[in-house]
Amino acid sequence: MTPLLAWILLCVGGLFEVGFTTCLRNAEGFRNIPWTLGFLASVTLSMGLLELAARTIPMGTAYAVWTGIGAAGTVIVGIWWFGEPATTIRLLLLLGLVGCIAGLRITAA
Repeated sequence: MTPLLAWILLCVGGLFEVGFTTCLRNAEGFRNIPWTLGFLASVTLSMGLLELAARTIPMGTAYAVWTGIGAAGTVIVGIWWFGEPATTIRLLLLLGLVGCIAGLRITAA
C-alpha cells in the first residue's frame, strides 16, 4: 500500500470514528436499533481502516491521528448537532488538537 493511500484510509477511518461516537450517543443503551446498527457498522469500518493504515504508518502515529480526527470531529458534531457550547477556549483547544494532528502527519516517517 502506498503511504498516500494509507493516510487517506486513516483519515476516512477517523471520520467513521466520529460516526460511531455520534451513533453511540443516540443508541439509547443499544435499544435504538437503527443507531445501534450505525454504531456497529461505523466502529467496524473505523477499526478496520485503522488496522489497514497501520500496516504502512507507524502504529503510534496512526493511532494518535485516528483518535485526534475522531476527537476533533466529535467536538464539532457536538457543537453543530447537539448544541454543545462553542466557547473561545474550547475552539482554541480544538485548534491546538488539529495542529498536533497535522504535526504528527508532517513528522511521520
